[in-house]
Amino acid sequence: MTKKIFTLFAFLLLLSCSNSEPITPPVAVDYTAKNEQEIKDYLTKNNITTAQRSNSGLYYIITEPGTGTQPTSTSNVTVVYKGYFTNGTVFDQSKAEGITIGLNQVIKGWTEGIPYFKTGGSGILLVPAHLGYGSFDYGPIPGGSVLLFDIKLVSVN
Repeated sequence: MTKKIFTLFAFLLLLSCSNSEPITPPVAVDYTAKNEQEIKDYLTKNNITTAQRSNSGLYYIITEPGTGTQPTSTSNVTVVYKGYFTNGTVFDQSKAEGITIGLNQVIKGWTEGIPYFKTGGSGILLVPAHLGYGSFDYGPIPGGSVLLFDIKLVSVN
């Protein structure tokens, strides 16, 4: 009798699990227009008139062009950086010696933006979500965020 009750219980448990709703993956949201306005508002608020916009929607400001080698989108580089949101909140930064990384291993905004600098150059990248981490949360970065990076290109390795 105990074996029949256990079998019935196991069957009911499996049956109840099989009727659960399917898990729906999150849907990506297009933040392009919202990000574009946020970047324009940031530039206006901070009286920045030297920003240039690429066809992809990346904005970049070259404060020091540098005089050395100019990387390509597949170069390995060493950069010192600080990453922050348009409200000024810092979400990440390198140590003083910087980080060494391949530009084909980073967000699209870096892959496209860092080659605008030459070794020794510096500036700011204003990265819309579609060139950053997209519409989903990534660690301390909420989905759909515009990311700003102060960049100094130390070397092309």
